Amino acid sequence: MEKNLGGIDRVLRILAGVLILGLFFVLGDAARWWALLGLVPLLTGLIGWCPAYLPFGLRTCKLRGK
Repeated sequence: MEKNLGGIDRVLRILAGVLILGLFFVLGDAARWWALLGLVPLLTGLIGWCPAYLPFGLRTCKLRGK
């Protein structure tokens, strides 16, 4: 699994994930569980790889050796 997220992309995903997860403590009963979707950008930011980029051939990181 080769990384396809650059530094800025990773930082933004981690921040967005933490913010969305923080809503878990603010939202009401039924809506609070939607805040767990913040795990997706948080985890992709932490591992540096996004499966949604694969079908489109996207990458925000520099290629190695170039």
